Amino acid sequence: MRRTSTTAAVLLTASLVLTGCGAGGSDAGDKAADARAAQPAEQGPSRAGGAADGSSGAVRAPVKAPAPQHVIRTASLSVEVADAAKALATARTTAVDAGGRVENESTERIDDAYLASRIVLRVPQEKYDSVLAELAGTGRLLNRKAGAEDVTDQVVDVQSRIATQRASVARVRELMDRADKLSDVVTLEAELSRRQADLEALLARQSSLKDRTSLATITLQLTEKRKEEPKAEAREEGRPGFLDALGGGWNALVGVAAWILIVLAALAPWLAAGLVVLVLWRRLVRPRLAARRPAPVPGPRPEGPAAERNAAGAPVGPKAPGAAEVPKSPAAPGE
Repeated sequence: MRRTSTTAAVLLTASLVLTGCGAGGSDAGDKAADARAAQPAEQGPSRAGGAADGSSGAVRAPVKAPAPQHVIRTASLSVEVADAAKALATARTTAVDAGGRVENESTERIDDAYLASRIVLRVPQEKYDSVLAELAGTGRLLNRKAGAEDVTDQVVDVQSRIATQRASVARVRELMDRADKLSDVVTLEAELSRRQADLEALLARQSSLKDRTSLATITLQLTEKRKEEPKAEAREEGRPGFLDALGGGWNALVGVAAWILIVLAALAPWLAAGLVVLVLWRRLVRPRLAARRPAPVPGPRPEGPAAERNAAGAPVGPKAPGAAEVPKSPAAPGE
């Protein structure tokens, strides 16, 4: 039994050694084949260029292609145009012809005098410069701002994390297939849900980065030139027109009437209160005061004819019998 086990261990060790040697030999053979395949391709340009290198038989190391660069480009333009609607249609056509699209658009009329439009365009990175130049030429350029952000590290990081997360999800699924207990299945399902959610978040971020790096964003602000109001004709000084005088008089009349109505409206509460007081006075207070006042006592009246008085107001005594009446002298003129 010991000999058998010893023999089996020796055979197993020998097989592992042979397997490692075979793998190493195959890797060496593959590297040699790659070197031989790369040698003619590299020697071709050196032979065609002459003996500049000094040794045509030297084998050059293969040059690795540079990693692709991922850049987010944005730009904003402010352009003054004669017709905002026409310039807006031109901007749409330019973006569509370049293989892009219109992200959003808004137009408003300011002071009922001119239009102002804002449009956001997404265009391919390779058409970014040409589209930007064409949009800037639609009118008078007022403002231009452009920016670029290198997100290559973010793209590479997201790709690596996605690959790792996918492998993690696959391992959890394999464990679920081999799980026998219900508690293990429940735990693995929760872990799988969490890792699947993380994977979906990474995929969404990768999609966003791809969209932002493949399409540049251009924000275009279009404004029309303000139209100047027509100047009024100059009038002669000191000689207003008939219509001006009529309009001024009418405005004065309307203003005075308005102020009179305002004053009457302000006095209306006081007039109403005064009217109420007057009515109460005449209906209630005045009759009571008249009833409390004593009636006047009539004095004795003299009997006989009233005594005759002279010009000075003194009473004249009775005339003596037989006395002649003295005639009154006529008044002198001027008296």
